Amino acid sequence: MQFKDLHLNKPILKAISESKYELATPVQEKTIPFVLDKKDLIATAQTGTGKTAAFALPILQLLFDKQDSGKKVKKIKALVISPTRELAIQIEESFKTYGKYTNLKSTVLFGGTSIEPQKEILKKGVDILIATPGRLLDLHKQDCVNLDYIETLVLDEADLMLDMGFINDVKKIERLCKKEKQVLLFSATMPSKVVELANTILKNPVTVDVTPKSSAAESVNQSLYYVPKTKKMELCLYLLRNNVKGDILIFRRTKFGVKKLEKMLRKNGYKADSIHGDKTQSAREEALNKFKNKQVSILIATDVASRGIDIDNLDAVINFDIPNVPETYVHRIGRTGRAGNEGNSYSFCAADEKTYILTIEKLIGKSIPVETEHPFLLDPNAKPEVYIKRGSNTKKGRKSAASKKNKKRWY
Repeated sequence: MQFKDLHLNKPILKAISESKYELATPVQEKTIPFVLDKKDLIATAQTGTGKTAAFALPILQLLFDKQDSGKKVKKIKALVISPTRELAIQIEESFKTYGKYTNLKSTVLFGGTSIEPQKEILKKGVDILIATPGRLLDLHKQDCVNLDYIETLVLDEADLMLDMGFINDVKKIERLCKKEKQVLLFSATMPSKVVELANTILKNPVTVDVTPKSSAAESVNQSLYYVPKTKKMELCLYLLRNNVKGDILIFRRTKFGVKKLEKMLRKNGYKADSIHGDKTQSAREEALNKFKNKQVSILIATDVASRGIDIDNLDAVINFDIPNVPETYVHRIGRTGRAGNEGNSYSFCAADEKTYILTIEKLIGKSIPVETEHPFLLDPNAKPEVYIKRGSNTKKGRKSAASKKNKKRWY
């Protein structure tokens, strides 16, 4: 379907055509008419399916039809909540791109940067606000954000938002908006807690589902390496020297793990950078831009980067640590093999991660091919490592003088 068949107006169609888009993706084709009809909506769609435009285009259209006149201070009419800063920035870029021939203003709010410039922009007035939950609530507390005029509320990547512990923030934000509004919920997966949230805040929603279950598997050559935990670094170097070339995204579970791997790769002469929660927003953006501009060929990240980061022509993804949520695996490897290109994924599985592989294979509906030709094979009978917690040096049963007297402490 062409965009002009979706009843979008000329200024928006002009911006779409300048972006070299002609045909709507399935999620856009199904979603846009419902949003224009002002219906509440639940959409299941992976990153990379064009879902940002699926809500940005109809929101711009709805607001364009009844803009505030130029002299009035603009009021926030549409609010998009995003779990990560990177995704929020990308959503705002889409609104700016598609809305460039309208008089609609948008801005983005996120933590990790100075709050004062954000207050200044809000004072001047915006139509569309994109924000991460924490910073939005901070600014609301300081009376810098008025959500009384919100007509459309979008919750993007709802499953990731709940995984990151934002459920109470999301509910609070929804309550701060006016009662009569349209709510659009987008999620890559539909775990029960997302369904529960949808039931509490949406009214008679329509459902759009454009996610085939094993959508991860089609254009990505997946391979699985069983390896002792202590040999993962060596296996990573071995693959980089022999098999894996080009632009590579490596996922680790923790910030500490990311830093450790980055240090090791740099020491071995590789151009690597990283994205994780300890970095400032500007440092994260700089790392991503270096990777996009080919100044570094390896980007190491925690899962905060597995969604919403649009990197063209990524050659490979390495799962250094196997994720314990099977959908996360799908998102990770979905960063490669995009737009009809072929991609490769390499997953390192230690003894204590074997159960995660079973749940991943169940989700994608097929077995991941196991690679046995490498020098760091895991013994098939290897048991998961057990970590013994070292207790205190105080002898068991020993009591302090105070507790012997059964004294009530004042503190």
